[in-house]
Amino acid sequence: MELWILYALGAAVFAALTTILAKIGIKNVDSHLATAIRTMVVLAFAWLMVFIVGSQYDIWYIQGRTWVFLVLSGLATGGSWLCFFRALQLGNVNKVVPIDKSSTILTMLLAFIILSEPMGITTIMGMVLIGVGTWLMLEIKKNKDIDKKPNSQRGWIFFALLAAVFASLVAIFGRIGVAEMDATLWTAIRTVVVVPLSWIMVLITRSQKTIKTVTPKSWLFLILSGVATGASWLFFYHALKIGNAIHVVPIDKLSIVFTMGFARLFLGERFTKQSIIGLALLTIGTLLPVIINT
Repeated sequence: MELWILYALGAAVFAALTTILAKIGIKNVDSHLATAIRTMVVLAFAWLMVFIVGSQYDIWYIQGRTWVFLVLSGLATGGSWLCFFRALQLGNVNKVVPIDKSSTILTMLLAFIILSEPMGITTIMGMVLIGVGTWLMLEIKKNKDIDKKPNSQRGWIFFALLAAVFASLVAIFGRIGVAEMDATLWTAIRTVVVVPLSWIMVLITRSQKTIKTVTPKSWLFLILSGVATGASWLFFYHALKIGNAIHVVPIDKLSIVFTMGFARLFLGERFTKQSIIGLALLTIGTLLPVIINT
């Protein structure tokens, strides 16, 4: 097996662990405070990557227009993270993650409308499969406590959808304004924007008052979640350095499969045949355009 494949698989595994560790860490913690805590860890890793690749000097050559889209990208990233972890707090991983991953559909549509990117039959087929797969995985099981609470149920869906919308905007802003920037520097700068945004939300909701109630276990898993995010980025970067992006990215997208597996193993979340079929369709839909066009 080639080394880039191992790196890409490592990126997918750590991306999945990010979600699982965060789910455990935010169990009894305000979601805004949890996001702010882990974002600090992510920030450290993001700048570590910048210095590893030596792109810190490129910051002096960033133009005004690019700074605008960097800030917009950071705000969208912050919005996506805040909504995603709020959704995780309210809902099950095996329901929240598929909606978050369905941001691929909106990204494709926005790229077609705003950027005039071509949309062939293969892309449309992939979007349909992702949509159908996501719908199948949203089957609500009556034996789950959270599913017995209509308000909570609507809540996690709302926040998961918002997370997907913001994630799509991150991709679009990146393609419009920062496409020619080093990816590691772009990520580090937008994370700088996310940190104050997340702490502003903490202050607005006054959840800083609950920081004393955060248990050592929650601190540990939130920090580990941030570390897992950083590790995922490092593996992904190394995979891109020695492999082709068109091959690396699809393997990274397989993080949803690992996430579902970890949710079953560590969180005890169960899957019906319908949700398994949905996962298969979602995965095929994600990989189909790349596989056929390769």
